[in-house]
Amino acid sequence: GEGLANGYNINLGAQVNVTPIISIEALSSFHGIGEEQIWIPVSPTPNAGTVPTDFFVSMNMQSGTGAVVFTKPEGTVRPFGLVGMGIYYRPVEVSTPGVGFVPGYCDPWWYVCYPGGFVPVENVVGERSSTDFGMVFGGGANLGPAFAVVRYHYIWGPKVESQTIGQTVTDERNANGQFLAITFGVKF
Repeated sequence: GEGLANGYNINLGAQVNVTPIISIEALSSFHGIGEEQIWIPVSPTPNAGTVPTDFFVSMNMQSGTGAVVFTKPEGTVRPFGLVGMGIYYRPVEVSTPGVGFVPGYCDPWWYVCYPGGFVPVENVVGERSSTDFGMVFGGGANLGPAFAVVRYHYIWGPKVESQTIGQTVTDERNANGQFLAITFGVKF
């Protein structure tokens, strides 16, 4: 797919004012990118008929960025712009629901007794991660101790080589990424 669902971000950072206009920002962030549902044709045996089956792609991202921030030095509303670079860790997991049998058990430490039976399970069919270099550009406004900022991130990812799957040959692609993060917060 082209991307995943809407998500959220949590940031923790520090900003050092070099001059009243120029600052250096260091930011550590966690981005919950979301989950996308896809349907893949699955057959119980090779060369049998297929049935569209639910698969779920989920991703989060951790990043560390450094940026130069240019701020209007005075006023109640102080707009700013920023440009910087960072390191981005991107794990991705593909899973599909299934069913498994659990035998009965009882554990007084967990306060749980279960008679046994079939339960829903999640089958992880693929996991990948990548740590890559990227750039960040953004702008926003300081409103006293509060702020609002929009950051555009572009990440250079690894090259995914061409592969032959059955009778299909995939194209060689770059796993580059990009996303837009909107943050509202308070500075201490």
